[in-house]
Amino acid sequence: MEQTVKQSSSLKLAGKLQDYKLLIKFSLSFMVVFSALISYLLAPKVKEYDWVAMGLFFLGGLLVTGSANTINQIVEKDTDAMMKRTANRPVASGRMSVEEAWTFAIISGVAGVLILWHFNFLTAALAAFSLFLYAFIYTPLKKVHSISVLVGAIPGGLPCLIGWAAGNDDLSIGGWILFGIQFFWQFPHFWAIAWIAHKDYTTAGFKMMPSNEGPTKYSAIQAIIYSLLLLPVGVAPYLTGMSGLVSLIIVSIANLFMVGQCVRLYREMTVKAARRVMFSSYIYLPVVLLALLANKLA
Repeated sequence: MEQTVKQSSSLKLAGKLQDYKLLIKFSLSFMVVFSALISYLLAPKVKEYDWVAMGLFFLGGLLVTGSANTINQIVEKDTDAMMKRTANRPVASGRMSVEEAWTFAIISGVAGVLILWHFNFLTAALAAFSLFLYAFIYTPLKKVHSISVLVGAIPGGLPCLIGWAAGNDDLSIGGWILFGIQFFWQFPHFWAIAWIAHKDYTTAGFKMMPSNEGPTKYSAIQAIIYSLLLLPVGVAPYLTGMSGLVSLIIVSIANLFMVGQCVRLYREMTVKAARRVMFSSYIYLPVVLLALLANKLA
């Protein structure tokens, strides 16, 4: 009997932990904090790997990002319940109360900002601003106008600037270059996702595509334009002395690959082609950021 109770408790704990993993969108949060951490290490003032500082930064970033994603799920609980891919989220499914989710969001958000304040006030302020912009401006705007993608790309790119500020104590050109890379990367990335999930998004009332008609040639052209903008931004780290020739070659190849996938989407106009853009974008970001770090000069 005692063994059965222990097993039941273990299952409940495992289920609760899984719900919190879904609540913070762990995979997305990990990718966001990863880009922030690489940007921190790319800062010229960071000369060696301080694993304690890196761990502290990662924890603070994860808490802030998790808080933003939690608020997103609270605000969108009804629309999440309408869509197949999000219906199992803890708040949307009713497994977690709104009150519990808000408690977690507030505690984790405050704790994350305070941890990042350990690095400097600028880092904490940028993190708090990013959380606010994502949770309270971008999230409700998704149902109002497709400009939400542009607005959402700002907090989406801020992790790079936050990482740079933590490592360099300023907002110098290198941080803005990294911000630019992640900012422009998001447009083909998000539009590919919106293309694939267009039916679900339309049912939920989200307006995410650049065209009111949804997946059209115009939408594909927009993806091409923003992927092309990655080309000059990708040269900037080399021109400013942040990284060397090897990374320039790798980043340029990655940028051309993204452009090629977006052109293929324009030519084929299929969900399969959109899925290629989406998966290519997932690969693109870590390849580019790690190439810059591996070939860091400053």
